[in-house]
Amino acid sequence: MNAKVHDLMTAAVVTTEPHVSIDRVRRILQRNKIGAIPVVDSEGQPIGIVSTTDLVPSLQAESPVRTIMTEKVYVVSQYDDASVAARIMRNHSIHRLVVTHEQRVAGMISAFDLLKLVEGHRWVPKNRPSKPSRKKPKRV
Repeated sequence: MNAKVHDLMTAAVVTTEPHVSIDRVRRILQRNKIGAIPVVDSEGQPIGIVSTTDLVPSLQAESPVRTIMTEKVYVVSQYDDASVAARIMRNHSIHRLVVTHEQRVAGMISAFDLLKLVEGHRWVPKNRPSKPSRKKPKRV
């Protein structure tokens, strides 16, 4: 498997800034039918991430998104092997990674994107080893 992250990632990524309201981010996620949005600084570098699970109804709608964003952002380079992205997701029990190029957001990759690698390949179980024969060897 030599697929690279850029082969599987979504490049058209919507981002937000830390001062944007929680309500506005909620609407962006709903309108774009996406599950997460990277929070970036003024240079486009990821500083956080907000997913739909962060947006509980009891939040103050006008509060800035920085109050609820996850500050630990796991990233992967667009030139890394897809296996690197899979390992990061598995090791940290997360479903999405921010993809970067020169420390700026270049895309997103999800566990569903990684499933494309196996989707087209049919898994066939290996044949079980045959049991050794218990016949006596013939004498010549």
